[in-house]
Amino acid sequence: MENKINKSRGSRFITFVLLYLGYMLLFADRTVMNISLAYIGKDFNVGAAALGMTASSFFLGYTIMQIPGGFLTDRLGSKRMIIVTLLLWSLLTIVTGIAWSLISLIVIRFLFGLAEGPYPSAALKQISEDYSEKEKSQATSALISSNYAGAAVAPLIIVPIIAASGWRSSFVWLGISGLGLMLIYYLLERPLKSLKEESKTFKKIVWKDIDSRVWAFVIIGLALNIITKGLETWMPVYFLKEQGINLKNLAWLVPLPVMSGGIAAFISGFVMVHFFKNKERWMIIIASFLTLIFMFGLFKSTSLVGIVSFEVLIYFVKSLAFTGIFSFTANILSEKAYGSSIGIVNFGGQLGGFCGPLLIGWIVQVTQSYSSAFLGLVISALVAAIACFFIRGNAKRMGN
Repeated sequence: MENKINKSRGSRFITFVLLYLGYMLLFADRTVMNISLAYIGKDFNVGAAALGMTASSFFLGYTIMQIPGGFLTDRLGSKRMIIVTLLLWSLLTIVTGIAWSLISLIVIRFLFGLAEGPYPSAALKQISEDYSEKEKSQATSALISSNYAGAAVAPLIIVPIIAASGWRSSFVWLGISGLGLMLIYYLLERPLKSLKEESKTFKKIVWKDIDSRVWAFVIIGLALNIITKGLETWMPVYFLKEQGINLKNLAWLVPLPVMSGGIAAFISGFVMVHFFKNKERWMIIIASFLTLIFMFGLFKSTSLVGIVSFEVLIYFVKSLAFTGIFSFTANILSEKAYGSSIGIVNFGGQLGGFCGPLLIGWIVQVTQSYSSAFLGLVISALVAAIACFFIRGNAKRMGN
């Protein structure tokens, strides 16, 4: 493809770094929100269910926008959508810091999710455009590892800001960082293709032609992300309230599982290509079943050491499976409708992101027990393991 011939290795690396930093910022925001939930609840005098709704409102907007965002990426171009997404994300991050009520915060976070929704499709489409078939799986998994890197780094930077000047300031500074990154990306990635040029390569997705494995990945992604987003959202609150961990210790405790997930995500494509060649589905199957086993271990644990240890293991194997889905599908999706197709795959995961925080908040509110909430996540892991049986064959590309 023309862009793969004309773009130098150095230029591709710079683009990759910018996309990686963009993904990091987007996921850093979610970690900041999770850490801030306890303080938001205190400021607005609301309980666990309301806070769960606040976290889930973002994922509702984000989930709704996955498929339309993929369509817009194919229609308008990956670079244009990355710029628009970073701009809107940054502005809404700043606005989050000035929310005046719980209702306003819920509305802002919903709009926030809509604005951020196209970024995965746009970023992964640009990876698809910049890298060859042999490099694509590993580049895809490496980019997705940024999700965990952002979540891991954020507490180390943001917790001191929250401690010094409150949760609102952290969002303002995060938004300013996003505006800076958007400007750098725009200046380095010019010129953008005209809309007329983009329309020449645009191809609508044909639903009946979608590879059946994609639908299995939608279910697996949904179930696995219920676990991840449920834990990401509520473990900081759990540590603060149930385990009596102070904010200073929380800054290093929260990143541990995320760092584990980031390492797994980064190596996922390499492991799939080099250890599961022509048997790609088995990496996803094995990792999903290990997620079930370790989630049950967390449910049965009573000590802080046991809980944290199993959480670290869960993130590692879950990330192998979840990132493996995208590495696998990078080789079976139609190039011309890549954005729309990846939006469908990501829809399942983000629907889990919406359901996870809301589900855990509801269970905790009703049962007054985090143990019951952990049991709910065990059931979600079981669903992912069962769905793995519907993955057939190996990673063979669909026709373009």
